[in-house]
Amino acid sequence: MTGLKTTGEKKLMLFSGRAHPELAEEVAHQLGVDLVPTKAFDFANGEIYVRFEESARGSDAFVIQSHTAPINKWIMEQLIMIDALKRASAKRITVILPFYGYARQDKKHRGREPISARLMADLFKTAGADRLLAVDLHASQIQGFFDGPVDHLIALPMLADYVGAKVDRSKLTIVSPDAGRVRVADNWCDRLGAPLAIVHKRRDPNIANQVTVHEVVGDVKGRICVLVDDMIDTGGTICAAADALFANGAEDVIVASTHGVLSGPAADRLKNSQVSEFIFTNSLPTPGELELDKITVLSIAPTLASAIREVFEDGSVTSLFDGASH
Repeated sequence: MTGLKTTGEKKLMLFSGRAHPELAEEVAHQLGVDLVPTKAFDFANGEIYVRFEESARGSDAFVIQSHTAPINKWIMEQLIMIDALKRASAKRITVILPFYGYARQDKKHRGREPISARLMADLFKTAGADRLLAVDLHASQIQGFFDGPVDHLIALPMLADYVGAKVDRSKLTIVSPDAGRVRVADNWCDRLGAPLAIVHKRRDPNIANQVTVHEVVGDVKGRICVLVDDMIDTGGTICAAADALFANGAEDVIVASTHGVLSGPAADRLKNSQVSEFIFTNSLPTPGELELDKITVLSIAPTLASAIREVFEDGSVTSLFDGASH
């Protein structure tokens, strides 16, 4: 069946864009529904056409799209889908964002810069979204950019439990790859009962304007280090941090990150890195050239499906994370 119904004939309908169909199918399977049949194609000039092949009138509509490359195309497709649902008289439209595009542009560092993460939230609202549901936002304050409910799901419990089950916890140290991620790393420490270390980047005082020195704050000698981050894009920062840990005597380095953006040189960097395992979720599709033995992909679909069910049944999304902090 396409939609779940409750006693009052409330109907859940799940719609997917074309960016990451495997994840959408998995979420649908977890919910016990079918994705709504959708006709979507590009015109010769790149414009996108979308039409749903079932009535969405009065439905509780959920629109899932991962903002993967080419990112602007998939964002535009999702906005068009939301607009189509609004005009088709959907009762409520919830936007599912396994990866929220432009989340790194969440504040102004210098004059004349945009706050693109806020613009994204405004675009969703204007298109007709009533609610956002996102996984591991780059900055928690993005929840405040949208004028409506925002459910912020976190992959930390799933990632941390996977790591905790496979390594000797007595040798485990959690490592933040820079000062900005310390809070995330701290939450890992709480969950796994492990000490914290930080890789601190600073400029080499002997070489002007060029080289940064990676100093390790904390004892990592003989330890199994888990480098944690919300996303890995080109892999430069995380691989340099891993090198610094090995240089300071780490026995092994594992990397855990929610979003594997993995652009440009990432494939070569990950292949050539000394890191023994990279752990991601499938919030984004993994590029084909990165299907390596040392890359493990855990599914975020059960988490998304549980959250969708809670929203549909007017339950509590927060309760899913049993006290794990954002």
